[in-house]
Amino acid sequence: MAEAPIDCLVTRHPHLPRDRMGHRLNGAGRRLITEAIGSLYGLDATGKDLARDEHRRWSLPVHGLTASVAHCGEFSAVALSACRTVGVDLQDERDRPHAMRWLGALLGRPPGQSASIRDFTECEALIKASHLTKETFAGVRLPDWQPGWRATNTGYPVRSAALGGDMHLALATDAEAPVRWWWQPRPTEKAVRTDALTLEPV
Repeated sequence: MAEAPIDCLVTRHPHLPRDRMGHRLNGAGRRLITEAIGSLYGLDATGKDLARDEHRRWSLPVHGLTASVAHCGEFSAVALSACRTVGVDLQDERDRPHAMRWLGALLGRPPGQSASIRDFTECEALIKASHLTKETFAGVRLPDWQPGWRATNTGYPVRSAALGGDMHLALATDAEAPVRWWWQPRPTEKAVRTDALTLEPV
């Protein structure tokens, strides 16, 4: 029997809900997850169907799914799994020198060596998938990048890719699994499977 995959849907949005300060509204994550569940599986779900555990990880108990969501700029990513704990993150190449130096030190890089945006994205995905928090992240080590899943010293493997347009995506999970990538040019359009997820056409 084939191992159940992780489905990862990336969507381009003309507008994501924001407050007066420009921050995305808290309800946006719930809406993005339920819309992805409908798009990929044809299941009806509302925000009330979603639950979070003590580590703030999303699930949809009625359908036996776990979920994670991220949004950056005009893009969102939702990861869904029927048997794995998942975390997903999106980050762009904004200049964040202090945060990157701090993260480099946290990851055990040589003094003064900054982390990369890819590192930052993978760390955020690990936090979303696991018991780790920003306060307990010291000691985590990321292996050198290569395509596909890579083991970390946390017990949670990670994988990441540059999507183009200065955007990076990372996934983390409690055990390696096949990934099905999906692309949705607009929320009103049908999600399509892709083997080479890229934002370059937009």
